[in-house]
Amino acid sequence: MRMKKCPKCGTYTLKDICPKCGEKTAIPKPPKFSLEDRWGKYRRMLKRALKNKNKAE
Repeated sequence: MRMKKCPKCGTYTLKDICPKCGEKTAIPKPPKFSLEDRWGKYRRMLKRALKNKNKAE
């Protein structure tokens, strides 16, 4: 048994039919993996900014 997701309402379930809207569910695919992290630079900048903001308080 695998976790499934409704493409219409986004509900996760183990059933083939969504209990909320009646749409057919599908197995969600994981995000594409890449060794090159395109957005890592910005994530690290935000993390540092938040850390420095918390220190200032």
